[in-house]
Amino acid sequence: MWRSCAALVFTVAAVSTFTPVHALEFCRSGDPDCSGPADAEAAHARWNTDAANLTQHLELFKLSCKKLIEALPVDEIDGNFVRTVKNCIFSKSNPTPLRGSLRLAAVSKDVIEGILDVDVAVTRSEDFLLYASGAKLLPGSVPLAHRYGGHQFGYWAGQLGDGRAHLLGQYLNRKGETWELQLKGSGKTPYSRSGDGRAVIRSSVREFLCSEAMHFLGVPTSRAASLIVSEEPVLRDRFYNGTVATERGAVVLRLARSWFRFGSLEILAENGETELLKTLLNFVVREHFPPIRPDDPDRYLAFYSTVVSETARLVARWMSVGFAHGVCNTDNFSLLSVTIDYGPFGFVDSYDPGFVPNSSDDEGRYRMGAQAEAGFFNLERLLVALGPVLTHGQRRQAKIILKGYLDIYQRRIRRLFGAKLGLLGEEEEDDQLVALLLEMMEDTRSDFTMTFRQLSEASSDQLRSRNLTEMWALEDLSSHRLFSDWLVVYLQRLSRPQSEDDLRRQQRMKRVNPRYVLRNWMAESAIRKAERGDFSEVELLHRVLTAPFVTQDSAEEAGYAARPPLWAKGLKVSCSS
Repeated sequence: MWRSCAALVFTVAAVSTFTPVHALEFCRSGDPDCSGPADAEAAHARWNTDAANLTQHLELFKLSCKKLIEALPVDEIDGNFVRTVKNCIFSKSNPTPLRGSLRLAAVSKDVIEGILDVDVAVTRSEDFLLYASGAKLLPGSVPLAHRYGGHQFGYWAGQLGDGRAHLLGQYLNRKGETWELQLKGSGKTPYSRSGDGRAVIRSSVREFLCSEAMHFLGVPTSRAASLIVSEEPVLRDRFYNGTVATERGAVVLRLARSWFRFGSLEILAENGETELLKTLLNFVVREHFPPIRPDDPDRYLAFYSTVVSETARLVARWMSVGFAHGVCNTDNFSLLSVTIDYGPFGFVDSYDPGFVPNSSDDEGRYRMGAQAEAGFFNLERLLVALGPVLTHGQRRQAKIILKGYLDIYQRRIRRLFGAKLGLLGEEEEDDQLVALLLEMMEDTRSDFTMTFRQLSEASSDQLRSRNLTEMWALEDLSSHRLFSDWLVVYLQRLSRPQSEDDLRRQQRMKRVNPRYVLRNWMAESAIRKAERGDFSEVELLHRVLTAPFVTQDSAEEAGYAARPPLWAKGLKVSCSS
């Protein structure tokens, strides 16, 4: 039965050529991998604020750029004109206001009130439209565009940078958390290259919805506070086929603890700016890696070890929810190992490790099953960037740490998929149990999300009797010739290490297997309405995806847990945004 899938590495991994060596792995406080994603009630109860304590007027909301500007050099040249920038981390750059009337298309109450300490009622004001679109600057804001480079599709692309994003400043909330606020789609910067500095409705809807959806799935991610749309015409060749169409401009107000990415360090190493590389590294370590002592002579090595570990854990989390980022370039990988820069991403429908969400990725470099390999490549590039500040001995040790990446990734995959199957403890045959399930899913084109969800919802008696009525994903899976044999072994495994009440097993599984994810067809349906001025489905999806583990009547009526419509198979998403 098991011969066809005896390999330890699941079909979700494409990095079997690496030598597993143990590397440092530690758990960040609040990391959902360590504690498991909360259920919907817990997610919504993260904050329970008294409205009287929330900011009622945006004039009282204060940002600060002081720490960034005092610690890190800013470009001596002013102006938004495109140029090659040297010897700095940021360039000052003011947003360009959107033309025409503005409309608040979506807002995240969880971010506005739970992170920014602002009463969500304030978002209905004219001032909010102006502040959150870049037409007016928040108190304390000194807008900055970040200079970085990156390897894109395996090749060094030179200077990239924030070509249409403006960092407004840092906000210290009442929980003691520091968040960086950034506008995306807010106009040209020195890093715009040939771009117009704008973002359109379709890409902005996707970024807003997916940022928040990933958070509530328990995946480390940047956040989205609001989406504002305008009447400003923006020209886009959506599929790079010569067909240019007029779309409408939009701006997303997004947040992260830091927007520094692998490419932030690469550009400095590539240009021989070693002292500035040290300055940025020291700042990042001091501000974002508190377990590492700033005076530790091995601090850069400890930093690298942490990034290796956390990147492996992040990619494993992506795989556990069927998420493909689409553009795993080094400039899109966060130094803090959170998901950033949502472009042509996709959640896989029928399970296929070869799933490529990005129609611009002709060779499938960033296919879903190759994301772990992409992470390894990016960490190799990061190590090269760190080379100038490491001793010979530290470089040798860093290579050993990098070799441990696959081991960390596999251990995390094992735990995540074991939890998805409701397994208690770990047994030697668990890897094969998961691997065969994925193989059967691939062979039968079974739906990734709903197969695991329906295994969560089915009782052991239902599974034993093969009573799978109305469980369409499991019905697809059951057509496999090995399904009956696999099911026998699975049910036996569920009874160990000790028999558990079946209801508790189902509840445990439903807490880690979502019923709803942001499938491309769902996002496309909302986008088509949004482009006509109807944001009702954007609002519906946002509401549904804040509780992805809970069955919701409105989501069921919309078909969000049903078999994807036939037209979904023809959908394409590109880097055009």
